[in-house]
Amino acid sequence: MRPITLFVGAWADLGLEKFLETAAEIGYDGVELSFKPGVIDLDKAASDSGYRDSIQRLLGEKGLLCRAVNASPIGKCVGDGHSPLVDVLAPPRLRGKPDDIRKWAIDSMLTVPAVAKALGCPTVPGFLGSPIWRYFYPYPRLPDTLVDDGFARLAELWKPILDEFSRQGVFLAFEAHPTEIAYDFYTTRRLFEALRRHPALKLNFDPSHLEWQGMDPVLFLREFGREVAHVHVKDVQVRLDGRSSILASHLPFGDRRRGWDFRSPGHGQVNFEEIFRELNAFGYQGPLSVEWEDNGMDRLEGAKDALAFVKRLNFRPSAVEFDRPRNPSK
Repeated sequence: MRPITLFVGAWADLGLEKFLETAAEIGYDGVELSFKPGVIDLDKAASDSGYRDSIQRLLGEKGLLCRAVNASPIGKCVGDGHSPLVDVLAPPRLRGKPDDIRKWAIDSMLTVPAVAKALGCPTVPGFLGSPIWRYFYPYPRLPDTLVDDGFARLAELWKPILDEFSRQGVFLAFEAHPTEIAYDFYTTRRLFEALRRHPALKLNFDPSHLEWQGMDPVLFLREFGREVAHVHVKDVQVRLDGRSSILASHLPFGDRRRGWDFRSPGHGQVNFEEIFRELNAFGYQGPLSVEWEDNGMDRLEGAKDALAFVKRLNFRPSAVEFDRPRNPSK
């Protein structure tokens, strides 16, 4: 069966050891860790085998596996233009220095695959950033070459990094996500084309961001399912009431006036049964990583509830055709 894991994102404040203890006590098979303060220090992990061993020892003590380590904040700093948001993701010493931030991000991402491999993680889910996201609404009309140049620039930045991923035998699984260069069906297709379907470039499938944009995540899987190397289980609820906006009105998550909000898995409108059936159809056997985000639910209760929900749907495909006799002679 596919392992059910818990993503550290909403739990990073606990620190690594307490997070692992929590995931194990709830009953998860494993975790998705990340390169961020308090979880895994990338520089230390790159230079200190003892530190890497200590992480693996903690996982072993808790009976947890780890098959993916997330690098979204670093990756976003590679492809984004400079903004206060990028400053927040970079080390404090680099804030306000866009050229230094990008150099740090590229150097870091070149280090990531070897560290992931040493930790036993064949997949690195993450973001790539986007030099053109701010132009998603075309007013005034965009110059004809602006979007083309944006995809070409991103490919130029990421090609050497992906080559290093290939050398290490590790996949980079990008997530189709608003604020990223690939955020829907057509931009995902365009990104694969811009990077000439690089063998190290795969998908981290998260249906929640597709759902609130109005797409069908199942159709997305039917197009790109063979590229999926990792799955985030995250739910969302859209509630457009005539006042609320799909652009969320600059309101924070959890605000009841928003036009959509994330929900604990099984408490939103994502049709996970159809998604899991689609995953079965193309033989996905990687982790089902619960990315728990729900400001309306206690996170410990939510993580327990999410595990039970995913367990119920994590069924094997049938090995026989129910309408074909097993013994034709009878």
